[in-house]
Amino acid sequence: MLLAQISDLHITPPGTLAYGRVDTAAYLVRAIDALNALDPRPDAVLVTGDLVDAGGIDEYRHLRTLLDRLAMPWRVLVGNHDDRGNLRAVFGDRPELAGDGGFVQYAYDVGEVRVIVLDTLDPGLAAGRLCAARLAWLEAQLEACREQPVVIGMHHPPFACGIGFMDDIRLAPDDSRALEALLRRHPNVERIVCGHVHRAISVRFGGTIVWCAPSTAHQVALQLNPGSPDAFVMEPPAFGLHLWRADLGLVTHCVSVEQGGGPQPF
Repeated sequence: MLLAQISDLHITPPGTLAYGRVDTAAYLVRAIDALNALDPRPDAVLVTGDLVDAGGIDEYRHLRTLLDRLAMPWRVLVGNHDDRGNLRAVFGDRPELAGDGGFVQYAYDVGEVRVIVLDTLDPGLAAGRLCAARLAWLEAQLEACREQPVVIGMHHPPFACGIGFMDDIRLAPDDSRALEALLRRHPNVERIVCGHVHRAISVRFGGTIVWCAPSTAHQVALQLNPGSPDAFVMEPPAFGLHLWRADLGLVTHCVSVEQGGGPQPF
């Protein structure tokens, strides 16, 4: 099983730039072209939130035309820049958005792996939440697949990473502690995959590993001094590839969109 993960697309209306500087749509096209060219090709793509920049209908319409270029099945989840209603207005025919209202949460199989997707959006706020209802739903999903390897997808990381302004808007600490306690009862959870921080980051959490994907466009500046201002940098865009094999377990690779003219033989 090969699951690709792209994150933090921040698509804006056609002809506009994120923050007046970043052509996020052009960057996404490059990432999609790189994914379509992979050999072996991923079995599926999971898009871990901040699909668009301001939650607008025009942004989601633009995003839909871009994601439809993917040559493999794909599914989306919501981040703090997203709007559930506008997303459903444009993506309502998608299996992960079927139904009316409520959280954008679902579970599906990619090969032998069960992928469980959580909604951490707290409308109007940048930080994330996993309320009692969402955690109860997760617990029921995990109870139903104790014999399968599990990947949990969510937008907000449930840990602090040392980048102050991003730690201020992570998943709420109380919710993180509740999630951690739940995960410790389910050792078949192989990975939590998330986004939000626009950097590749990994940490132990709840008896498993959390991996944050970088953005397909701009990255958050790596500033580990307390009080550093919020800023982004144009480090190379990248995405995640999560490989599951029974003899390997789950192995996560971080893949740069630009290959620098490679691969070249040694």
